[in-house]
Amino acid sequence: MISLSDVSYVRMGTRDLEGAEFFARDYLGLEVAERRRGAAYFRSDARAHTLCYFEGDPTDHAVGFEVASEAELDEAAAALEAIGHAVHVGTPEEAGLRQVRAFIGFDDPTGNRIELVVRPEMSGQRYHGTRDAGITGFSHVGLCSTDPVRDEAFWTKVCNARVSDRIGDAPLLRIDEVHHTIALFPAQRKGIQHINHQVESADDIQRSFNFLRQRNVRMVFGPGRHPTSTAKFLYFEGPDGMVFEYSSGVAEIADELLWRERQFPAEPKGFCKWGAKPDIAEFRDSDD
Repeated sequence: MISLSDVSYVRMGTRDLEGAEFFARDYLGLEVAERRRGAAYFRSDARAHTLCYFEGDPTDHAVGFEVASEAELDEAAAALEAIGHAVHVGTPEEAGLRQVRAFIGFDDPTGNRIELVVRPEMSGQRYHGTRDAGITGFSHVGLCSTDPVRDEAFWTKVCNARVSDRIGDAPLLRIDEVHHTIALFPAQRKGIQHINHQVESADDIQRSFNFLRQRNVRMVFGPGRHPTSTAKFLYFEGPDGMVFEYSSGVAEIADELLWRERQFPAEPKGFCKWGAKPDIAEFRDSDD
């Protein structure tokens, strides 16, 4: 079994790198860590970067997950190839672009690009965003899934993820004590469905709601509170239609023996206990 220890970064192509950098810096509230030719790197916590925008196809997405050692990386490559996944072993130059010691890349069953990495770089400096959004760190990703049952089996049998809860057919998966690090949403496409950053408090969520709405950023869900993870949340649309989420107060599952996954309805009350209704395609499609 491949043991994922943390979600490390997301990489996304864009046709408008300058516009994407403006959004990530001035609206989302991340810190510009580095600019290289054709790419911009952003910090949200103690790591050297957690988001990279690069010049390219806006549908070109990758998510990096950390594993413990190069030995485990080699074992993961062998396990993936044994079940039919083509594995790309990253070159030293490619690893440098990702600010990691080593990595492999492969596609999950839907076709989402996944990268397993060893020793992602830490910054050595305290994180501070361009604006005070209250961000405390990059926390989880939603992935599109053309077959959630199949993909759940991959993440829970090939990898070490466990189901915390389900909303309709969408499983919320944990790899540590945090309620979920990966969420799989039924869709007719591959790609990252949303990107989550944790913020310090519900006050930060409300402040960002007002700040972003005043700047005509499209609000797509919330403010609200998830009945699954108990987190307060806000979803909004960024460059190339990507959905970003702030959330605060996500539950932790400390006792694996006592926890039992729960089923929530694939309708607004399954997503928000305050009554907010999502304007997000994959959340709406869950009603079908």
